[in-house]
Amino acid sequence: MAKIKIKFICTDCGTEAPKWLGKCPGCGAWNTMVEEKETVVRTQGVGLGQIEKKEKPVPIISIQGEQEPRIETKMVELNRVLGGGVVPGSLVLVGGDPGIGKSTLLLQASHALASKGLKVLYISGEESVRQTRLRADRLGALAETLYVLCETSVSAIGEAIDAVQPDFLVIDSIQTVYAPSIESAPGSVAQVRECTAHFMRVAKVRGIATVLVGHVTKEGAIAGPRLLEHMVDCVLYFEGERHHAYRLLRAVKNRFGSTNEIGIFEMGEAGLREVSNPSELFLSERSLGVSGATVVASMEGTRPVLVELQALVATTNFPSPRRMSAGIDHHRMALIIAVLEKRMGMFLQNQDAYLNVAGGVKLDEPAVDLAAAVSLASSFRDVPTKPDDVIFGEIGLTGEVRGVARAEQRVREAQKLGFGRVIMPEKSLKGWKKPKGIEIVGVSTVSEALAAALG
Repeated sequence: MAKIKIKFICTDCGTEAPKWLGKCPGCGAWNTMVEEKETVVRTQGVGLGQIEKKEKPVPIISIQGEQEPRIETKMVELNRVLGGGVVPGSLVLVGGDPGIGKSTLLLQASHALASKGLKVLYISGEESVRQTRLRADRLGALAETLYVLCETSVSAIGEAIDAVQPDFLVIDSIQTVYAPSIESAPGSVAQVRECTAHFMRVAKVRGIATVLVGHVTKEGAIAGPRLLEHMVDCVLYFEGERHHAYRLLRAVKNRFGSTNEIGIFEMGEAGLREVSNPSELFLSERSLGVSGATVVASMEGTRPVLVELQALVATTNFPSPRRMSAGIDHHRMALIIAVLEKRMGMFLQNQDAYLNVAGGVKLDEPAVDLAAAVSLASSFRDVPTKPDDVIFGEIGLTGEVRGVARAEQRVREAQKLGFGRVIMPEKSLKGWKKPKGIEIVGVSTVSEALAAALG
């Protein structure tokens, strides 16, 4: 006998509850519990000892280790984010704001793989095949082995997979696909979880590299339960401002490569164009001879990226000064301001402070602390920094400058772009050979860094 059981699931974290709750007991979010019907099938006489065992545990040293094969696309930036290319049998989730260019990116990637002779099946649940053809004409993504289908039923998509036998599968998007066996509407927690689990089995059993497009919420997270990100092998976020031409593809989870890797693209009339040297892009419009502007060398995955930090410190007439940051965590900014006040004697309690990362990049590593401190001090004292300086380092609460990883790569990137001096932690000078043609200044405290940068 099949019994229908009603439960409530949090759309943010996937916590289950027997009744509706205003606040999720798992993550603490409000109004995220949604109703879901579950069909429970009762079986008799089935115990743990009666379950059929198909496989037996084996020692890990007896398992033959093999390098995962890669299918390289013609898009170098996409290969970098994926860890070297597409892995057969992998399940990739791509999220981003509406209109940011997710479908454009995947259609160009599909064409790149189809042009190599691979069979690609592009399932569109939001656009008709004619609309997809119009986009393909604009992008020049026309190949004989690129198959397009407008379908939302899992069973119909399964029949198409059996007919085409693709090497690469795109589902655009997972929120529009539904399983007929589930009573809830497409896009619900039950449908998204069941459809993702179905495509995961298809990818693993048949060895088809599968990409799922996911909608995002107003907070920027991928819609659906958090379980969706745990099920897939790779999670990519396509970021960027709709009013700007540049897009960032960021990996936040990757079982086949490094995380926090980014790929940079420029949106044009003919689709997305790769940006091979992002440092030149972010520094193309930087300010020279202006107080509050510094250049920091940040690591995005395995790639060093030079970006400009801009700070503005101005006197306020209000009792509580404002602290605003874009591209840097505002809690980190408050910590840096506190260090400047306590250790450097700067009176910033009556000053508004604004900190911005030019180009729309988000920097989340502590190596940008020293450059942020120099920018704030430069704007407060109204003393410009030298235009050929690059600064990086982590700041401690006692005012010391801590060492950071991959200092050699940061210095060589600065040298390649023509900078003349690098101000960096003294503890990071050991273990590598200094390149010629660039001056390196090692500092151990914030006061030494400000003396070297601001004279």
